[in-house]
Order: sequence, then structure tokens, then C-alpha cells
Amino acid sequence: MTTTSNPDTSNHTSFFSWFLRVSLASLLIMSIFLFFYLSSLDEKIRTTFKGKRWDIPARVYANPLDLYVGLKLAPTELEDLLRQLHYRRERDLSDAGGFYRHKHNIFLRTRPFEFWDSAQASQHLKLSFQKNIITAITDITTGKAIPITRLEPVQIGSFYPKRKEDRVLIKFKDAPQFLTQGLLATEDRNFYEHNGISFRSIARAMLANMRAGKLVQGGSTITQQLIKNFYLSSERSLKRKINEAFLALLLELNYAKEEIFEAYLNEIYLGQDGASAIHGFGLASEFYFGRTLQELDLSQIAALVALVRGPSYYDLRRNPKRALTRRNLVLDKMLEAEYITAKQLATAKEKSLKTVERKHRSVNRYPSFLDLVKRQLAKHYPQESLTTEGLKIFTTLDTRVQDSLEVSVKLKLKDFELRKRTQDLETAVIVTRRESGEIVALMGGRNPAEAGFNRALDASRQIGSLVKPAVYLTALSNPKKYTLTTWIQDTPIKLKLKDGVWKPRNYDKKSHGIVSLHSALTHSYNLATVNIGLNIGVDKVIQTLHQLGIENEIAPYPSLLLGALPLSPFEVTQMYQTLAGDGFFTPLRAIRAVVSKSGETLNSYPFTLKQTVNAAATYLTNTIMQSVMQVGTGQSAYEYLPKDFALVGKTGTTNKSKDSWFSGYSGDYLTTVWIGRDDNKSVGLTGTTGALQLWNNFMQKVAKQKVNLIAPSTIEKVWVDPSNGLLASPKCDNVEVYPYISGSIPIKKSPCVHAKPEIIESIIEKIPVDAVNSWVNEVFDIDADKPNNSNNSNKPESESENSWFEDFFSNN
Repeated sequence: MTTTSNPDTSNHTSFFSWFLRVSLASLLIMSIFLFFYLSSLDEKIRTTFKGKRWDIPARVYANPLDLYVGLKLAPTELEDLLRQLHYRRERDLSDAGGFYRHKHNIFLRTRPFEFWDSAQASQHLKLSFQKNIITAITDITTGKAIPITRLEPVQIGSFYPKRKEDRVLIKFKDAPQFLTQGLLATEDRNFYEHNGISFRSIARAMLANMRAGKLVQGGSTITQQLIKNFYLSSERSLKRKINEAFLALLLELNYAKEEIFEAYLNEIYLGQDGASAIHGFGLASEFYFGRTLQELDLSQIAALVALVRGPSYYDLRRNPKRALTRRNLVLDKMLEAEYITAKQLATAKEKSLKTVERKHRSVNRYPSFLDLVKRQLAKHYPQESLTTEGLKIFTTLDTRVQDSLEVSVKLKLKDFELRKRTQDLETAVIVTRRESGEIVALMGGRNPAEAGFNRALDASRQIGSLVKPAVYLTALSNPKKYTLTTWIQDTPIKLKLKDGVWKPRNYDKKSHGIVSLHSALTHSYNLATVNIGLNIGVDKVIQTLHQLGIENEIAPYPSLLLGALPLSPFEVTQMYQTLAGDGFFTPLRAIRAVVSKSGETLNSYPFTLKQTVNAAATYLTNTIMQSVMQVGTGQSAYEYLPKDFALVGKTGTTNKSKDSWFSGYSGDYLTTVWIGRDDNKSVGLTGTTGALQLWNNFMQKVAKQKVNLIAPSTIEKVWVDPSNGLLASPKCDNVEVYPYISGSIPIKKSPCVHAKPEIIESIIEKIPVDAVNSWVNEVFDIDADKPNNSNNSNKPESESENSWFEDFFSNN
């Protein structure tokens, strides 16, 4: 009997076998695909977490304020600075960052800060003031007097990466316990139990949402929230949710819980400051409360935790009621999880949401100065390092001086523009410390917030008479030929040049004949300056300009002698800084130090100097520029500053009054001012009526020290008769003391030295001759009856009797 197979059974077996093979093949392919897919995700996670997780912008700080006994500082100035530093006005100084004023004292608790040269702990201080001077600094904790301390610096800016994000990084071990507990209570109760995905949290969230009839709770773990912020876009799709789940599992597989929590604390998005995103609790603490995270109390920490669910929806400033409700819910959850007591809950709920006044973080607070900082940093750091490495850059800017400058610029330009034909003015101002060349204030235009064309650095304009000190310095460097009292011709001159005839003239359109070198610069005589310059050689003047700090190539045209030289305000300041430094070149600098995010000092910018021009000749030039301020074009300065300040400076005006310049210094600050128009049209202002007036208004606010020019050992001072330039004595009328380089003192004496003083002549005329002879005979025991055998016996009687008397007084 033959057995035949059932066709249906055979087909079924064949199909099953085929399906099994296809399924196994598909499973294998999917496994391979999943393997490579997960490998790529794993590589993505490892690469990010191993390396630099965030691009941290560089933070730029102003110069910290040193507080010491004797410092001229008004209590109101210190209060303003403390407000800039977001110190809180409060009587209870239990936490750092608080202060209050009582009569002539200010009490404060400073914040700890890592400076480039040392770390300073928090201090509880009492500062006593008298007549706007600090008279005592006391450590309240120890009761001891402190000679000097310093406040942490004001942050004036940041150099951001392309994505404008900022963070204040914190370590997990440094995070306040209430912060981690609040996040665990509200965001992920099972954080230490799950492997990245909590099915219990998902189920709980689904149940809560069903009961409420709307979305009231999410099921994402802290790990998943970190993944969403760190790796994924904001799109809502199934693919993104799958990626999120896989990435969360892989992250938990590769890294410890503390590492994940720390990354979450620094990455979570918590608000917006203009164009800059606020990421992490460290920065959010400063942004909303003006305190470090460690300084916050329970109610404030709970308010930050409340932001996690919706930084915009629960914005502490714009939606305070909504934010308060959410904060209290966070506190309730913390009580429910037994992280806080009922008493702590009640105390925290009683507190209102007190945020600090909203101020955009210092992205471009002083854009022109920050532009200079970035340019000087570019010599040592690539652009990427400045925007991603979290560097701390300590600068030389003094915010008090800068703010005073901005007020003066606004006021004076407004005043100038009230005049006819004086409109659309622009300005550039640079202020340095006279002794060091540190730039303490800078404006690149009349609008201090404008980040466009930086005129202080890039506006190359003719400098007019500001070049003249270099001409006279060159001449005085040759003392055998030129001294302060050398006679110079201030007479018309005509020069034939390739492109025509050059006929310079004085500003008053007059010639003044023969004048002293001192007087020629004091009154800024053009003709005398040209005569000196041509005599010593234009090439020698160019050499002096380079020695003063001008690096650009300079064309050797005679018109250079009157300021046909385009320079930026920065270059002019460098030139006058060398004069103010007594002939020592000091590079202008805006940076003190650069510190890494780990606290290591990468670069310091020490004070350096090099003598480039003759110190004695520089001293003589500076004394003439003091005369400029006393009797010349700068004398209006003494309407604003004390008469004993011995100011040094020079005005400058270009043809058709297109540029108004002034550069000058007190004992503490050198300031260069330029006023003009961007279209190079006339401004109708001279150096005296324009730039000097702005300088006066500003320096009146900040200058505290008078100039004390120290004469080099090669300088000798003698009495001179200015009318003839000859040596005199203090008994002569209208004489002055002039300094000379040794070997160049006038040899000839003025006629006044040999002339009899009028008082002596009067005495001689009034005393009877017989009385004098009688007195002399008695004193010297001379017998009046004996014959006189002197050489004068043959002279007429009157002449013989008076000659000894006259000779005595003439020789003395």
C-alpha cells in the first residue's frame, strides 16, 4: 500500500520553514543594525562626556577695588559699587554679599573670590569714613584693624560662543542638599533605583494625567531630561522618544549617578537673559537672586527647582503668582518625601519671591573697551579659546572712572551741539593711570553701548598741535644748541615743495618776531615750530615720534611739524604716556591676568618700561607743557581743578577746525580727548573750546593728585631774566627760575645783576658823608688828622669819600 503526503501539510511546513528563515534573517539584520546604532549612540555619549561637555564663555572682569586707610572714596561711591556687585542692603549680615550703612560707617560681609594672585575668604568688615576718606577698616570677627583688603571685581562682559549660552559650573559635592532633595522629590523619586527609565514614574504620571483630564505630570527621569537638553532637538516624535530611551540607558550604563546628576545641575535650561540662555542652577542663582547657590535659603532653592517644569511659564519675575504656587508645591513634595520638617515648610512658605532687579548680564556693558581687550588677547589666544574655555580675564578698567567719563561725554557733547554749525559730533576718549599705562576708561564713540566703529582704536585723524611737544623734545635733546631760553624766529616762512608752495601761518595770523623756545611752545606758535623743526631736521622729529611709541611709518613732509600726521586716539595716548612717564615707554595695556577655569594663572601682564627718550629733555618739555596749562591754551583747566595741581597738557586743532584734540595729565590720570565728525566736516571747535572743556569736566570728577615732576640729576635750575635769556639773581625784577641740562646754563649775566639796587642808591644819597667817616674812624681806630695815603687821594673829594662804601655794596 502506497502512502501519499497531504498537500496541505506539506505547504504548511514549507511556509513555516520559510517564515522562520526570514524571521531569523530579519532578526539578525535588525540586531546588526541595532548593534551599530547603539554603538554610534554610545560613542556619541562617551565622546561628549569624556571631553569638554560645555562651551563656557570667557568672563571679563573690571579691576578690583583695593580698600585701604587713606583712600579717597565717598561712602556713596562704595554703595554704588556694592550695588553693581549685587550686594543686598540688609542688617543681618549672616551671609556673604550683604551690607548696610550707619552714619559714617559701612558694614559688609564680602564674598570669597579667587583672584589671579591669591584667594580671598569672606570677611565681615566695618569701614569708617571721614570727609570722603576711609579712616579705618576693622575685621568685626576678630576686632583687629586691617590695613588693606579688596572687593571682588565687577563682571563687565563675556566672550560667548556661537550659541549664546552661559553657565556657572558647580560640582555635585558642592550642590546644596536642599537642591538635590528638591529635584529628587519633584522630578525623579526613584533616581538611585532605575537604570535611566522609570516605568513606575511613567505609570504614576499616566494615572495623574487621567485623573486630571489633562497633562499635569511627566514621567521622564532626571537622566531623560538631561538627554533631552544635552543631545536631542526639541521636536516631538516617536523617533526622538526612542532615541531618548536608548541614550538614557547607555548613559546610565557608562557613568555613575553622581556624574549624571552633576551634568543635569549644570545643563538644565532655566531661563532667558535677552539673547543669552540661562543654563544650570549656578548661573540661575545669580541671575534671579544675585547670590551664589551656596548663599540661597530653602525658599529660594525651591523657587529654582520650580523653574524646571517651565522656565517661561513659571518665570519668577513675569509670573510671580504662578511661580509662588509652584514653589510651594515643591516644598510640599519635599515634606512628603521627609526631606524637610513641617516647621521648615512653614518658614519657607512665609517668604515672598524677592528677585534682584533684572539686569542683562554683562555681554557688552563697555563694548569699546571689550573690543580692545579682545584685540590684546588675540596676540596670545585663538578665538575658540576665548569663547569656549571658561577663562577669567581680569582687566584694568575702573568702572567708577568709566561711568564718570560717560556722564561727562553725554553732558559736554550736548552742550556743544547747542551752538550753530556744531552738530553730529562724535568723540573718542582714553584714560590711563599715569604711572603704569593701565587703561582705566575708554569710549569709542558718544554712545557707550554701541559696539560698532571703535574710534578710540581705529579713527585715524590729523593731530594738529599735539605733535609739537615731539618737535621741541627733539630740539631740547641737543642742549648745546637748544634750551628753554634759546631765541627762535617766529617769522613768515615759504617752502617750495613738489606739489606747490607751503606757507604756514600762526593761528592768530600774526608773526611774533623773536621769541624764546619756551614761549613758542607755551603759546603754540606755528612759525617758530616750523623754524625749529627744519633746523633740527624732520627725520629727527620722526625718530622721536617712534621713540615715543608711534609704530606706523611716517612720511617726512615739513607739514608733519604742524600735525599733518594721522593717528588714532590710542596712538596719541601712547605718545603722551611716554611723556608722562618721564621718557620711559610703557605699553598701554587693558589686561592684568588671564586665569583658567581651574584657577591656574595662564598669563599675567606685568608693568614694563623702557627708557626711549632723554629723561632730562622730557622733563624740560613737560615743564613747558605746564606753562601751556598756566598761561597758554590750556589755562581754563584751572577753573575746574586746584591751582597747585601743576597740570601738564597740550591742545590740538586741525585745519578748518575739523578735529578738536587735547591730551594732558594730572598726578594720577592721563586723558586724551578727540572730538570731530565721521564725515570729516568742520566742528567749529578748537582744542581749547572743545576737547579741553570735556577734559576739564571729566578730570574735575576723578583727578585727586597733583603732578610732581622729578628733575633728573642732570638738571640744574637757575634764575634767568626772561627778557634777554641771561643769568640773573633773585634780587632782579621779573626774573624766573628755569631748568637747564648741565652744561647749557647761560654764561653771560643780565645787566640787572651788576646794577646797584635802588634801595642802596637811596641809602647812599641820604647818609651824610661826615657821619659815615666819623663812624668808620671810630670803629677802625683811624686817626682823622693823619694824611690819607690811599689810591683815591688824587680823586675829587666826593668821589674819594664814597668809593669804599659803593664798592662794598656793589660786590655784595
